[in-house]
Amino acid sequence: MARSGKDGDRRLKTAKKRTASSQRWLERQLNDPYVKQAKADGYRSRAAYKLLGMDEKFDLLKGVRRVVDLGIAPGGWAQVVRRKAPGASIVGIDLLETDEIEGVTILQMDFMDDKAPAALEAGLDGAPDLVLSDMAANTVGHKQTDHLRTMGLVEAAVHFATETLEKDGAFVAKVLAGGTDKDLLDLLKKHFRTVKHTKPPASRKGSSEWYVVAQGFKGRAGQEPD
Repeated sequence: MARSGKDGDRRLKTAKKRTASSQRWLERQLNDPYVKQAKADGYRSRAAYKLLGMDEKFDLLKGVRRVVDLGIAPGGWAQVVRRKAPGASIVGIDLLETDEIEGVTILQMDFMDDKAPAALEAGLDGAPDLVLSDMAANTVGHKQTDHLRTMGLVEAAVHFATETLEKDGAFVAKVLAGGTDKDLLDLLKKHFRTVKHTKPPASRKGSSEWYVVAQGFKGRAGQEPD
């Protein structure tokens, strides 16, 4: 391992079986201040700082009581909720196995499974007042296809949120560069008082990810605040 005299970046000697892309990923991880901070703070991933950044800007976690975490693995966002709102009930779902987090109900199943919405609702003692989605489809290398697959997950998350949220609740979802598709944006504006796009400081500059933050759920017909 050597250091660059110019900027002190850490470099890895290329292993015989390591691809160029994995080499770049490892070097980026070694040089990423959020990765280092996550280890120091006890968070499972640097993604924790994305939620912390959005919470600082939008007060998402203030007073929350019931939270749904879509795409919970490895658990960084749930850890943030636990620390910022220790009394909140949290249920999360992911296809990937996620290590236990004290006070969090974790479901290992596909969110697109027809049984998933009911299973998530059963994990709480009432309607959620915050639905978080950090889901993204596995990429296949075709930009348009990857975009469509990820936006399909966002669309499913939006429908789940509008069918389950408590009145005045909030919804946050990862989207891609260009933001939320017009139809989904119109749907969000129909159901929420404010809808904004944001790129947290912890999102890598070269990343295409953005987040949509919808607050002030208007509720469904006849619905009153809990």
